[in-house]
Amino acid sequence: MGEQRQRYNETFKRETVKHIQEQTKSVVEIGEELGISPGVLHNWLAKYREFSNEPLNSAEKVRELEQRLAEQEKELRARAQRIADVEEELAIVKKAVHIFSKPKN
Repeated sequence: MGEQRQRYNETFKRETVKHIQEQTKSVVEIGEELGISPGVLHNWLAKYREFSNEPLNSAEKVRELEQRLAEQEKELRARAQRIADVEEELAIVKKAVHIFSKPKN
């Protein structure tokens, strides 16, 4: 008749999802290795995925984080310069107030 469906327990599914998350291979490649269809693996990923198992050092992610860091450093330098300018203006205003507040003889 037809093929009997393979049944997998929860532990196997969770371990497979963890394995997928730790690998740099595609879901299709891992599915071929395990003899499980990529569609089934995607369903398991949707159900059992834990982001703590995701690798953080993918090249694309590193580039994105470096770019964000550079932008934030640039913004921080600009803010520091604005603060320095405002502090300088404040010092000038304080001196002017001191000079003009003296009583005239």
